[in-house]
Amino acid sequence: MRVVGGSNPLVPTIYFFIVTVILLTNDDGIEAEGLKTLEKVLGNIAQLIIVAPDQERSAVSHGLTIHSSLEVKELKQDRYVLNGTPADCIIYALQHLFNVFPDMVISGINHGANLGDDIMYSGTVAAAREASRHGIPSLALSQAYDDRPIQFKESSAFARELVSTLLQDGLRGEFCLNVNFPVRKIRGTKITRQGCAQHIPHFNSLDKNADYNLLPQSQEEPQEPDLWSDRKAILNQFVSITPLQRDQTDYPAARSLRVRLKS
Repeated sequence: MRVVGGSNPLVPTIYFFIVTVILLTNDDGIEAEGLKTLEKVLGNIAQLIIVAPDQERSAVSHGLTIHSSLEVKELKQDRYVLNGTPADCIIYALQHLFNVFPDMVISGINHGANLGDDIMYSGTVAAAREASRHGIPSLALSQAYDDRPIQFKESSAFARELVSTLLQDGLRGEFCLNVNFPVRKIRGTKITRQGCAQHIPHFNSLDKNADYNLLPQSQEEPQEPDLWSDRKAILNQFVSITPLQRDQTDYPAARSLRVRLKS
């Protein structure tokens, strides 16, 4: 929240107002439909600051630009484009555009789901995680689609309600939610775990001869089998909300290694 104004004991009347500030970004680029849709539905509940890449930066993960210059261009008030990655956009914005950090950071709405192992590759998720590591509540929003044109109407309406609820609840701190929307009509919401049982192969579209389906995949061993996987939720037409943690340490493995390597 931003409190504007203040109290002066010599002035009998005090004027102040509170403004909620949200930083928006994505990995599909500044002109992406998902980002523009999100701007429309959130514009009347918060002041929006948009900092997005100049072009599509899908699957760049948490990459940072360190050996070339970053250039930012202000397209209009509170709307900027950066020739960098989604994580670059967050870091630049927090360093140069804010005296006080925003109340929330939202990345998306991505053109396509970010489920299971895709979280490792996703620039959408990386932007949200970059914000959360600075202590800012963050959301990564992604819309699944099939062979029909992608639709954002229902997911954007759901996103507005989710953001409003989280802001009203006073959400604070290092908090990151990976939110995926199903293709067709939303049946409800499931709090989910990252599911890694079925891997969607990634490939270079220029490499016509490689069969990436032949690469071996590790088997999934869920720590909380009672939780639906993100993929299962999406296939059953539920919104999947997966809380992500910054600490990726495998603690059972750490304890096992400490015993095995004690000597």
